[in-house]
Amino acid sequence: MRVVGLDVGSRSVKLVVMDECGRIVDVRLADTTFDPSKQCLALIEGLKVDRIQATGYGRHLMGKILQASVVPEILAHARAVHHMFPNAKGVLDIGGQDTKCIALGDGGRVIKFEMNDRCAAGTGKFLEIMAGAFGMGIEKFGAFALEADEASNISSMCTVFAESEATSLMARGERPSRIALGLHVAVARRALSMVRRVSPAMPIAFTGGVALNPCMRKLLAEELEDQILIPSHPQLMGAIGAALLLLDKIASGERGADMCSGRGAEERGSRA
Repeated sequence: MRVVGLDVGSRSVKLVVMDECGRIVDVRLADTTFDPSKQCLALIEGLKVDRIQATGYGRHLMGKILQASVVPEILAHARAVHHMFPNAKGVLDIGGQDTKCIALGDGGRVIKFEMNDRCAAGTGKFLEIMAGAFGMGIEKFGAFALEADEASNISSMCTVFAESEATSLMARGERPSRIALGLHVAVARRALSMVRRVSPAMPIAFTGGVALNPCMRKLLAEELEDQILIPSHPQLMGAIGAALLLLDKIASGERGADMCSGRGAEERGSRA
C-alpha cells in the first residue's frame, strides 16, 4: 500500500508518498502559483497510490478534485513532529504566509495553538519581500544577514513600513547586512513572543520553509538555549503528517508501528 500526504500551502505544494510502514518513498514539490489545482495534478501525475490526504490552505479544493480526505494543518504538523521527535513539547511553524505555534501534550496531542494568518508580518513572505529589496533571492538572505557584526534596529513589522524603513537606513549609509540581520531579529522576536504565550515548555520543533533559513535557526536556537529541534526537511512536515494520519486511519489500531522496522528512520531531523 502507498499513500500520499499533500500539503497545499500558500506559497508551495508539497507531496510525500509513504508505504504502509511510514517510509517515505517519493517527494515532489512545486510552487502553488495562481492555479494550485493544476500544480497538484501535475505532481500526482504518474503516481500509483491507494489513497490521498490533503492539508494546508488548499486542502478542501483538492479534497473535492481528488476525492481525497482532508486534515487541518495543525494536526498534520503535530503528528509529524511527534513521529520524529517524541520528546517535543511544541511546534513553531513559520510558512509562506502564516505562523503557527502548537503546544503538544502526551502522545503528541494538540492542547493549545495560536495562528497568525491575517498579516504577512513575521512570515516567509515578509522575508521574501525584504530579500527582494536587497536584490537577492530568499535562499541567500539568511546567510547574508549572518555576515553582520550587529543588527540594525527595525521598529516596524508591517511589511510595507519595514521595507520603507530598510530603504531609509540604506540611504543613510547603514551596512546592508546589519539591516538584513535586524529584519531577521524582528521576525524572531515576533515568533518567540508566540512561543512564550502558547508553548513555553521545551524542546520545541521548528518547521516550515523558514526553518531552512540559517539566520532564523541561529537566532531562535540562541534565545531558546538550543532547545529547538529541526527536521531534516522542515518544509515537508505538513505533507508527512497528513500521510501519517492517513496511515493511522487505515490501520485503525489493528497493528502497531513496531511491525514495520525502521518506520520514519530516514527522516529524524536534528537539534539546532
